Amino acid sequence: MAKSTCDCCGDPVAISGGAGDFWDFGDLEKASSGGLTLELRDDTEFFLCFDCIEALPENPTAEDVADVRESRTT
Repeated sequence: MAKSTCDCCGDPVAISGGAGDFWDFGDLEKASSGGLTLELRDDTEFFLCFDCIEALPENPTAEDVADVRESRTT
C-alpha cells in the first residue's frame, strides 16, 4: 500500500489501490485509504487524512485548512 503525507497535520496516510494492494483484497481494513484529495471552492487542492477532514467546517476554504494545520501542529 502506498503512502502520502497529509497536507494538514503531516502524518503519513495509507493510499489504497495499485499493484501493492492486488493481493490484499481479502483484508478490507488494510485495503481502505486513510484520506482523500479535496478540491475546494477556492480552486485549491489538498490531500488530507480523515481526522483533518472531520475538523474542517462545511464548505471549507484554504484558510480553513490553514487553521486546522495550525491547531494540529502546535
